[in-house]
Amino acid sequence: MLKSVKFAASGVLALGLMTGLSGIAKAAEPITLKLHHLLSPLSHAHKNMLIPWAAKVGEESGGRLKIDVYPAMQLGGKPPQLAGQAADGVVDIVWTVLGYTPGRFTKTEVFELPFMHTNTTATNKALTEYVKKNGDEFEKDYKLIGVFVHPGQVFHSHDPIRTVADLKGMKIRTPTRTGGWMIEAMGATPIGAPVPKIPEMLSKKIVEAVLIPYEITIPLKTSEMVKYHTTLGDPKVTRPNTTVFMIAMNKAKYESLPADLQKVIDNNSGEHLSEWLGKIWDEAELPGEAKATATGELIVMSAAETAKLRAMTEKPVTDRWIAEMKKKGVDGQALVDEARALIAKYSN
Repeated sequence: MLKSVKFAASGVLALGLMTGLSGIAKAAEPITLKLHHLLSPLSHAHKNMLIPWAAKVGEESGGRLKIDVYPAMQLGGKPPQLAGQAADGVVDIVWTVLGYTPGRFTKTEVFELPFMHTNTTATNKALTEYVKKNGDEFEKDYKLIGVFVHPGQVFHSHDPIRTVADLKGMKIRTPTRTGGWMIEAMGATPIGAPVPKIPEMLSKKIVEAVLIPYEITIPLKTSEMVKYHTTLGDPKVTRPNTTVFMIAMNKAKYESLPADLQKVIDNNSGEHLSEWLGKIWDEAELPGEAKATATGELIVMSAAETAKLRAMTEKPVTDRWIAEMKKKGVDGQALVDEARALIAKYSN
């Protein structure tokens, strides 16, 4: 009888130890976050931005955070749904174009207005500071990791665009509503579509031109479909506009993390990313520009034609945006002035 009691006691002790060890093993398991985006695994955004960022967060968390990156809408849905997926907690983190959900992030559109953007890093820093003050559109649903721009849009076209007159009547793809307003002001027809639609639109000639940076032309094979690539002849503004992106995390998921892991996310967010994002996106332009040079013609619109384009687009589109903001009870002119002042501040 004594032997059986001893055996039972030792069994209970062993079970207790195993349960404790199991608890320790569970505690040691990393918290896995899903990061979802629209572009292919070959894209610059995936290879040179999101994968390195996820790896850095994992390393600085001591392996306690693990971020799995899902490209090309692998978790379902369409690109315009990405912002909602993060807000609703369908995924933990997204990288997306804010303009894919028109009307949702209107205050950041100021940085997409014609001739606003001049320098990628300066604009990123300006935008980051601006959102700290004017970021109420993000506060409810998101932990904002990064908000930034690319180096600006280039016209990639089947036919040459050398003058303002060449744009008249042309169908041009744009990612944003303000970009659409700009195209309308040029006398052309805007066609809104996310980036993955571009190859089909160009090959089927649904559009005559697209507005995208050089960086994305390589994975999209744009240079194999069009011959002409046009920038502007203004030493300060060589591209008519840019696009605002965000990397954002579901707010509730962020708040569920232990404080030290929140700090890891914080240390890899906001102003900590601005300069790095500017640098890597500027560098990413070079291969695409080289490919375009080798396979087609790079056109720089003359200073006189650029001045005409600016006169046609900058004030009319900016005034239209200010009027739209007024309907929302927002002083759009004050935001335009603030954005310009911040870009100037960080350009010095």
